[in-house]
Amino acid sequence: MIIDGQAEFRSLLMHHVSTHWPDAIITDFDPIAGGHLPDEFSGAGNDVILLGSELGDRQGVDVVKRFKKNPNFPAVVYFGRKDEAGPVLNRGADGCFLREGFSHDALIVRLSDILVAQRRGSSTGSLFVGDKAAGIEPLIKGYRFIKKLGTSSHSSVYLAERKATGVKMVLKVLRQIPDVNEESIAAFDRFLQEYEMIAGIDHPNIVKIYDLGVADDHAHIAMEYLDAGDLRQRISERLIAAAAVKYLREIASALARIHEVGILHRDLKPGNIMLRRDNSIALIDFGLAKRLRLQMEITGSGEIFGTPYYMSPEQGHGNPVDERSDIYSLGVIFYEMLTGQKPYHADTAMGIIYKHARAPIPLLPARLAESQALLNMMLAKDPKDRLQSVAEVEEWL
Repeated sequence: MIIDGQAEFRSLLMHHVSTHWPDAIITDFDPIAGGHLPDEFSGAGNDVILLGSELGDRQGVDVVKRFKKNPNFPAVVYFGRKDEAGPVLNRGADGCFLREGFSHDALIVRLSDILVAQRRGSSTGSLFVGDKAAGIEPLIKGYRFIKKLGTSSHSSVYLAERKATGVKMVLKVLRQIPDVNEESIAAFDRFLQEYEMIAGIDHPNIVKIYDLGVADDHAHIAMEYLDAGDLRQRISERLIAAAAVKYLREIASALARIHEVGILHRDLKPGNIMLRRDNSIALIDFGLAKRLRLQMEITGSGEIFGTPYYMSPEQGHGNPVDERSDIYSLGVIFYEMLTGQKPYHADTAMGIIYKHARAPIPLLPARLAESQALLNMMLAKDPKDRLQSVAEVEEWL
């Protein structure tokens, strides 16, 4: 959970966490706009609280002291001034960083140490489904494991073969037992929600989901194996304009379908767009998607997810998002497909977020000028100035 009165700083912390732990469940709270958390706030369901120094009329050291009076309160990492480090650590903070200029690596190392210490100090340390050597194969019957494709704090992704048919599939396996604690339950629910949101959609440009398996100690999703790489790789190899328009049309078609059933993707980027051998694209990774009108739990405030290079201005500043935010992200991808470059660069994630909101929309080279009008309407800073639906993007194409 991230607590700070500055939306840009909350987004920055979110970026540091989500780039290392893509499946992290992040909530944010603005103590200036939302009022101070009540004294009975216990932090339940969180592994760690990231506490910034923008706390209205309260001092960071006082808030840390109030939190840590509860012996069961989760770890607290504070971000403030240099002269605050000693006092907040003396009051029980589990880490302290300068608000400006802290290192990503140093933060991740400290958070990792906190998480490891928590697991060693509880019974949950042995409750993870491990790799092949730790016995994951017998847990998922009917599949022959080929290799691991990736892993995160809550799930692992494997290439596997269904024994009955010999068909290669991707297995996404939730690694935590769902009834250990509230945080695990939330991860488990989110995993199942990801399946429920996309399993019922039959669309040529959305990854196919074949199966959901739930056991006492894990869940898994079996999905289509897409072995022709991702859009990020194709962009690095440079695309001709016609190919960029083709891919844009297919991504837009997939987005239109998920928007139609009330889903926002919210993490649209080239790495989440895979290719098949027939050169068609498939939208994947709905782990950050959420149904429209889904009421926020815990804080009642909006969640910030995504990757700063592709974030809409409203998403980067923690404001409400709708379909038009996905349209903005699609516009960023379209620009990158056409030019091979991202539209905005900065030395920090916060700098990129600022440019999305304030910097002019970049101009395409003269040879691509015919796409400038469409790009302008996708990358408009204010959502009301953008194309209002993906169907309008398809009409322009």
